[in-house]
Amino acid sequence: MVGGVIAVVVGGAGLGGYALYGGGAAAEDTTRTTTAAAEKEAVRTGPLSAAEVTAAARRFLTAWQQGRVAEAASATDDAEAAAALLTGYTKDARIKDVTLTAGTRTGDKVPFSVKATVTYKNISKPLAYDSALTVVRRTSDGEPLVDWQASVVHPDLKDGDTLVTGESGTAPVKALDRDGGELTTAKYPSLGPVLDGLREKYGDKAGGTAGIELRVVRGKASTADKLSDKTLVELSQGTPGTVRTTLDPALQATAEQQVAKRSQASVVALRPSTGEILAVANSSHGFNTAFQGSLAPGSTMKVITSSLLIEKGLASADKAHPCPKYFTYGGWKFQNDDKFSIKGGTFKASFARSCNTAFISQAPKLEDDDLTKQAQQVFGLSMNNWAIGVPSFDGSVPVQSDAQMAASLIGQGGVRMNPLNMASVSATVKTGVFHQPYLVSPEVDGRTLATASRTLSASTLSQLRELMAYTAAYGTAAEAMSGVGGDVGAKTGSAEVDGQKKPNGWFTAYRDDLAAAGVVQAGGHGGDTAGPIVATLLKQGG
Repeated sequence: MVGGVIAVVVGGAGLGGYALYGGGAAAEDTTRTTTAAAEKEAVRTGPLSAAEVTAAARRFLTAWQQGRVAEAASATDDAEAAAALLTGYTKDARIKDVTLTAGTRTGDKVPFSVKATVTYKNISKPLAYDSALTVVRRTSDGEPLVDWQASVVHPDLKDGDTLVTGESGTAPVKALDRDGGELTTAKYPSLGPVLDGLREKYGDKAGGTAGIELRVVRGKASTADKLSDKTLVELSQGTPGTVRTTLDPALQATAEQQVAKRSQASVVALRPSTGEILAVANSSHGFNTAFQGSLAPGSTMKVITSSLLIEKGLASADKAHPCPKYFTYGGWKFQNDDKFSIKGGTFKASFARSCNTAFISQAPKLEDDDLTKQAQQVFGLSMNNWAIGVPSFDGSVPVQSDAQMAASLIGQGGVRMNPLNMASVSATVKTGVFHQPYLVSPEVDGRTLATASRTLSASTLSQLRELMAYTAAYGTAAEAMSGVGGDVGAKTGSAEVDGQKKPNGWFTAYRDDLAAAGVVQAGGHGGDTAGPIVATLLKQGG
């Protein structure tokens, strides 16, 4: 059983020793004999047996543990990539005295724990973490092999990343909230990616000195995804520099508490009048979905679409507007949630109830690039030029045609956003002017913030605020916004995702000089899932 133990007794000089796996060397010899015999058999097909998964996992883990890199790599389905990373594990990451312990197999997956030592010159520190591997059948001959992913070596690795031990590329930073308090993952668990980003951006500018550490160095793919290098073990401390952020400690604490209540939840709160980011939190701590996520925003996109339709005279808050049960455009048949329709209703009623066809029905009257221009020119989105102080994604509203263009109007198609983007949308409606969000003041490093090229007319802006206020009071956002006083506006959203049973739930809203947006992936309707998270922050204020 893989639920047994793989272990290696090693000398202090490095990898070596002998394998103990339910029978020691004899068991290994038996495995080799069995494997040799199996190679003579016909190509194996069908699901992997427990014995095949166990044997493949044992072969790989034992060879890796004993430093037989070529043998370990050959036990995977990508020997070249495996050999390179496993060689670097010892040579570049300076990891030795490796002990691997397998957990209980679940289907084709085998979890395992790693205990080792990281040594640089005369400094050593222990290293311990959990990982997992999956066994697959090679197509050519049916041989069970480890499905090679960089994450097998360490769960924080993406393909193309490497592990390196040495002087850190940048000095550590001590990140402060707006009141001067230190920001740590112990206090705010989801800030890990933010703190990594701050160090990467300001480590060489904040006056600190570098230390010695084992870190993940990002490759091309991770860099393209705007992932920062990550420290895994600090062998010797550097001297940190200081970077002050705009985060509000009370709001940040509340945001952390709120997202922790749900799986895959993310939220951002900011100050509309300035763009200062006051809180950012994710229930999943490995990736900053709140700043870097790229998700279809669903009906929250209707805020931007509404501004477009009103400007073009295709809709008016209190005038009659069609909301049929179905509308076909570009060969696609669109419908509303639960296939409802509104007879003789106003555009305000359609917005408040989130009628898809009220927006899709206007697609024939629009140019392919109208929505893209609106997002860029008024809301400052989709130009890839935000500079908030850490890695972020400023949304994407590509030019599309036919059915995809129509779908974009309701936040599907190719449109992609994250909570930071949608909080900014609400903030722009509240103030009437786009202020690029930021986490670190541009005065710290003299960077230039993004701007929008124009503002909405007073009439359009007034109607847009009326739509969001009505939705907060009487529409799909009313339950979540109950008890939120002041000058308020809100919009809910649900974004369908292929292969996902429930849609992603979205919510964006403002109250006085505070705007916030959140998403709960696979959570269902936004008013029920992301809504309470956002509303709690708005009630607290900032």
